[in-house]
Amino acid sequence: MTERQLSIILAVVYEYIKTGEPAGSRTIVKKYIRGLSPATIRNEMADLEEMGYFYQPHASSGRLPTARAYRVYVDSVTSRARAHSHNNNNEDIRREIMGSRSGIEDLLNHVTHLMARLTNCVAVAAVPTLDAAEIQHIDLILVGGSNVLALIVLKGGLVHHSQFNLPYDIEPSVLEELSRRINTVACGHSWTEVREALYRYVLNGLEEAESSCRDAITQIDNFLTGQNYKFFSSGASQILDMPHFQTLSRLQAVLNLLEQEKPLARLIDKCKNSTALKISLGDENETEGMEDNAMILIPARLRQQKAVLGLIGPLRMDYEKSINVLESVANALYEESGR
Repeated sequence: MTERQLSIILAVVYEYIKTGEPAGSRTIVKKYIRGLSPATIRNEMADLEEMGYFYQPHASSGRLPTARAYRVYVDSVTSRARAHSHNNNNEDIRREIMGSRSGIEDLLNHVTHLMARLTNCVAVAAVPTLDAAEIQHIDLILVGGSNVLALIVLKGGLVHHSQFNLPYDIEPSVLEELSRRINTVACGHSWTEVREALYRYVLNGLEEAESSCRDAITQIDNFLTGQNYKFFSSGASQILDMPHFQTLSRLQAVLNLLEQEKPLARLIDKCKNSTALKISLGDENETEGMEDNAMILIPARLRQQKAVLGLIGPLRMDYEKSINVLESVANALYEESGR
């Protein structure tokens, strides 16, 4: 690819992101690449179309970028030092996050709403590895017969819950004693550290209800080791107004990703131990139906826990602004964690 062709690709993608209209050769000459004739640009655009970077919605229209062109554009954006053109916005983000005194759950709900509002994308956040997080308290609540609700509070105030059935009915007093013993061992530690000791210590003296107590611990263990992430999201309703998501299949793909969670968890797994942005475009998205969408993920840290922040939107996303918002939020969360 020549320098001129690269400039044309960047110009066409930028023009489409800003206007939503196909870019013609006259527009490119007038706004982006001076000193060349429209005919020269037109010939280059025809070559780039053959190379898979552009397509024409109609024979007489300008060109639209393909996912391949977006990849060139995004690589250009991320490889150069990005001028922080939204400095006031960055400071507003920092001030809003630093002013939050809430627990992790409320903070991440607030953060996803903030990111969605600033970018007009679907914002997601995830806190991984529940079994490695420090446990603050576990409550086992009898909700009828052998049906039990487990409320698990982690350090920072993040609350998880799971409901399960025991093999036999259990007395409330036994369940209360089981809760007390679990907390004696687990409070201030991660589940990974105490899971083996729990079976030995907790069941001693509860032989009459051993089967139910052992099963309750097993159910908590299955939940904490199997539920790898707590997810937060915002902005799904506002994308309904975007022309891109008027196509039902595109909208359904995003909603399915948020609802099923496992495909999203696989994507987050690849990002959580990284130190850099991960941007998936078009066919690079492994999830079915996401071929026309883009996803940006960034690792973050808040209150001694790893986290991942992300944005999901159309290929025609304002990448510079979206990346700026994600980095600003991640930096503010890291600063907030050090207070």
